[in-house]
Amino acid sequence: MISAASLDGEPLLPGMIAVVQTFGDDLSWHPHVHALVTRGGWNRAGQWVGVPFVDGEAAALVLRHRVFSLLRGEGLLSEERIRLLLSWRHSGFSVHTAVTVPPDDRDGLERLARYLLRPPVSLERLLLDEHAQTMAYGARARSGLQPNAAPAAPIDPKEFLARVVMHIPDPRRHTIRYYGAYSSVVRARRRREAAPTAVAVVAPVAPVDQAPANPDMRALRRRWADLLRRIFEPVLPPACTCHPSSDSTTCA
Repeated sequence: MISAASLDGEPLLPGMIAVVQTFGDDLSWHPHVHALVTRGGWNRAGQWVGVPFVDGEAAALVLRHRVFSLLRGEGLLSEERIRLLLSWRHSGFSVHTAVTVPPDDRDGLERLARYLLRPPVSLERLLLDEHAQTMAYGARARSGLQPNAAPAAPIDPKEFLARVVMHIPDPRRHTIRYYGAYSSVVRARRRREAAPTAVAVVAPVAPVDQAPANPDMRALRRRWADLLRRIFEPVLPPACTCHPSSDSTTCA
């Protein structure tokens, strides 16, 4: 992914949050990337420089070049195959940049972020018939379901579950990525630069079981314990007092 750009020869650092999506409208395998990208970036002096226009076709060509270079470097794509792909009439890559959100449109930004993070299955499109024991997945429109759309064809429930399971990421596999000014490395660097310079003072290490002296820290620990209790209390067995008897142990 691109984490740096240039405008009139001046290097800029944009910010991007990319979300990996693997599903199409009918839960078919359709890998693509949704991204929130700043229209501009920060120069070396920390000043914001806006970009008035982004050419989607040029961005698609740059993306294709970066992807081919990455695959070639990993040994997954040969030079011969790259030349063959470059000879195609259609590049196979597309970048859609028509959706923009003004800086003061917080509601629009939230709607766009929700669209980027939408789950594979929409419950509004899921049509169930409990009497016939059948189900169908309706068509999607730009705003809600299509009122005059053709009825969706019934689908086997097991086939539907198989399509859903296909889009569950592997354990510890992140589907949200942060690049450029939004990356963890850049954010940590900004925090270090903004922090005031202080003289290091060596203090004795407190025992592990010692309660924090700060009242705010004690309150945080209590709230954390309450959250854990709310999560795990429904699945924990009820507390009981055990009374051993002659042949068994009973709880009251």
